[in-house]
Amino acid sequence: MASVPSLAVSGGATAAATSFPAADARRPPPSSVAVVDKSNSNGRSIQAAHNGGGEEAALRPLDVEEAMGMLREGKTVRSAMYVPLLHRCVEAGSLGDARAVHGHMVKTGTSTDMFVATYLVNAYMRCGASRDARSMFDGMPEKNVVTWTALITGYTLNLQPAAAMEVFVEMLEAGRYPSHFTLGGTLNACSASDNVGLGKQVHGYTIKYGAESITSIGNSLCRLYAKSGSLESAMRTFRRVPDKNVITWTTMISACAEDENYVELGLTLFLDMLMDGVMPNEFTLTSVMSLCGTRLDLNLGKQVQALCFKIGCETNLPVKNSTMYLYLRKGETEEAMRLVDEMEDASIITWNAMISGYAQIMETAKDDLHARSRGFQALKIFRNLKRSSMKPDLFTFSSILSVCSAMMALEQGEQIHAQTIKTGFLSDVVVNSALVNMYNKCGCIEDATKAFVEMSTRTLVTWTSMISGYSQHGRPQEAIQLFEDMRFAGVKPNEITFVSVLSACSYAGLVEEAERYFNMMKEEYKIEPIVDHYGCMIDMFVRLGRLDDAFSFIKRTGFEPNEAIWSSLVAGCRSHGNMEFAFYAADRLLELKPKGVETYVLLLNMYISSGRWHDVARVRKLMKQEDLGILRDRSWITIKDKVYFFRANDKTHERSDDLYQLLENLLEKAKIIGYEPYQNAELSDSEDDEKPAAGSLKNHSERLAVALGLLQTPPGATIRVTKNITMCRDCHSSIKFFSLLANREIVVRDSKRLHKFKDGQCSCGDFSALL
Repeated sequence: MASVPSLAVSGGATAAATSFPAADARRPPPSSVAVVDKSNSNGRSIQAAHNGGGEEAALRPLDVEEAMGMLREGKTVRSAMYVPLLHRCVEAGSLGDARAVHGHMVKTGTSTDMFVATYLVNAYMRCGASRDARSMFDGMPEKNVVTWTALITGYTLNLQPAAAMEVFVEMLEAGRYPSHFTLGGTLNACSASDNVGLGKQVHGYTIKYGAESITSIGNSLCRLYAKSGSLESAMRTFRRVPDKNVITWTTMISACAEDENYVELGLTLFLDMLMDGVMPNEFTLTSVMSLCGTRLDLNLGKQVQALCFKIGCETNLPVKNSTMYLYLRKGETEEAMRLVDEMEDASIITWNAMISGYAQIMETAKDDLHARSRGFQALKIFRNLKRSSMKPDLFTFSSILSVCSAMMALEQGEQIHAQTIKTGFLSDVVVNSALVNMYNKCGCIEDATKAFVEMSTRTLVTWTSMISGYSQHGRPQEAIQLFEDMRFAGVKPNEITFVSVLSACSYAGLVEEAERYFNMMKEEYKIEPIVDHYGCMIDMFVRLGRLDDAFSFIKRTGFEPNEAIWSSLVAGCRSHGNMEFAFYAADRLLELKPKGVETYVLLLNMYISSGRWHDVARVRKLMKQEDLGILRDRSWITIKDKVYFFRANDKTHERSDDLYQLLENLLEKAKIIGYEPYQNAELSDSEDDEKPAAGSLKNHSERLAVALGLLQTPPGATIRVTKNITMCRDCHSSIKFFSLLANREIVVRDSKRLHKFKDGQCSCGDFSALL
């Protein structure tokens, strides 16, 4: 849109387009409709006569139908008396009645009256008839600032902000001066259309003509900048508003609630608001409760909840939803469900908050068993929602698909896919992106590709998810090609996209391509590398056995490797037989005092196999100091909607004898065709860690889960197992042989990545299982 012409702010504007408080004082107040008989020479009100009194008698308000009936009988009205009729049309949302009143105005010639015509423009807009409003506006011989403002705010109300901004420019080009109501309405249109450029121009005019200090203008500016993601500009504007009201404070607090980087600022603003004596409303408290949820601060949340009771908005549904969500995020599920049970007016937002809350608990759960139980609870809530009178929306489907992704619950995900098709939500880009991600996480790359190809619109998230999926499934060339297709389509990659494409290069050993993309990221897209980008490059050199290049890369770039990268170097150097580099990387790793139990298992395996008992003792001492506990081995498999749970050496299953016998047979056959058991230092569920056990623990949890899948699923069916920690070398090697011997595709998703075993090969290229 072109730059707006110069303007001046009218000091005499007294009415907003939405409420019209500045009606001509000479006109009778529009509290009722006074109908005058043309034949009555003294102008006595027929309505007053019907009431049985004189001019002083109380007037009974007429509804639209009654008033129009009297008008059709030949009565007439003074022009201002059309206003309450139009007001009732707006209240009832009756476009037909508004058009009937308009017709009578044309018949009596009143439609040329600027005051009533302006109100009719507003009424049409409020009834959703923007075309009628524009037609009425264009036919007016005379227009004032309120008329222009009514059209601008009406277009914004009807989700046509671009048209509102065009009217604003048209107004300026006509030489008319906007009031601060006009400027506020235009700024709201700029916010709705994300047109920050025009918004900044309007902001400049408000400063030039001294309107920035008006509270409503300041509120609109804060909303504009906050919505555009420029919270710093919003804060500068906020500080310049001298008389901040509850809307001003709430606008800024809500903006902070939408960006987790500004949680503390949002809470500080809330305290400042209270100190300033401004009473929060339900919108403020909903945002503050969301801030407490992001911060996971239940104590503060309870104080806010008490304030809700104090000011009487504890029954407000958004407040109750955000409170319930906080309790869920903190794991207080009983209290959260109590709040839900007390809701008589629970909405789809309530259901979505419950599902999303349980999904969030899965991410922060203390252990995988706890996480999965919450995932099942989310699926149960979704099932209950379908049985209720309410219908899932796009947020419901995207949230529950993310739960299916985390649980590798393919059967449930496929059922939800069918429901999105039935309800029409599959066309939504957010739902479709969640569907692509779900199929990728469940090991179904073909289904993910199909869903991706069928999308009419793709976002950066969708492209990145698909590139990552190809990389995870051991299809690096397809990942790289898709990355190039994305760039050709004009989609700008972000840092996560580059992690995916660098990972694909690492898998394929494409050093030149990886270095080109690494430099492209920095030079063309101005993205500063993060530790994940460095990790992909180092993994690539380690895969290729170019250990010198890996350490040279660290020295050349000057970054500090984290626990994951040093662990990768330890495992890679050990795998390639360079123990000098492995011990060096191990020393750097121990300097970080790692927090992951698996890291210590990696180090113990290396030191025990090398007979470095002094280092074994050092690692065990550090483990005790860090109070890391023990490594718990857990796996899950779903068969016919029933979930089976296994520990290492588990014998609780009713068919455990069959499972162990099947494993023995498979291992014996595997040895004949090349399988060699690998010795690990086991840290199982035993609390006795003084004496490290050497030797392969045959019955790790994923082996038992795979064995059950082989026993209880039809021949040829894919077996899908979820494991809470990284697969050990021995299990990884043995399951490769199982896939070949049983002629099955076996998918195991561990804590690091997805392993797709088929025909004796794994999609990870054998690099991920180095413990």
